[in-house]
Amino acid sequence: MSHLAENILSAARAMPEGGLSSPKEFLHLGSRAAIDKTLSRLAQEGKLMRVSRGAYALPVAGRFGSRPPSTESIVEAIESTHGESIVASGAAEANALGLTTQVPTREVFLTSGPTRKLRLGNRTVELKHGSPWQLALGKRPAGRAIRALSWLGPEQVSSALHILYTKLPAEEWAALQAARAALPGWMARAVSEMNAHG
Repeated sequence: MSHLAENILSAARAMPEGGLSSPKEFLHLGSRAAIDKTLSRLAQEGKLMRVSRGAYALPVAGRFGSRPPSTESIVEAIESTHGESIVASGAAEANALGLTTQVPTREVFLTSGPTRKLRLGNRTVELKHGSPWQLALGKRPAGRAIRALSWLGPEQVSSALHILYTKLPAEEWAALQAARAALPGWMARAVSEMNAHG
């Protein structure tokens, strides 16, 4: 194994699960062409996995051979390396909050960064660029409620809000109220009406 390949692998091994290596990190070790070639060779040999363009992760060694890193660990790595906000899609949030029994078949996340697909072994994870209001309040329960409501749509918003009113802690309900100005009209109206009755 070349000196360059060894250096790249040892850097990848030093990271937590899902840590991402990109060619830019190794420019002090050689030319961009040599680094790109070494990364793609390591991926072909199964020593690294190409997650997306210019992003590689170490497979995780388990009892039954190696597996791709978990989706959560990859998402966390992208958040910390790219400074993006990444949150679960409305379908996943609606399911987690008990507003639908439909289990999403695809892994979809909303991101403040560009839309792209990640390949984790035989799984595809979609990162879709989300509107600022969809990312408002991040991963806290009120933010999850906003994304669930956006996925459920105007027809189901008021019945969903009645359920959320009983589920969300008071401070999260207050945060949802406070975010009204940023929300689409139909959702802001429904939240205001719920407040008037609630």
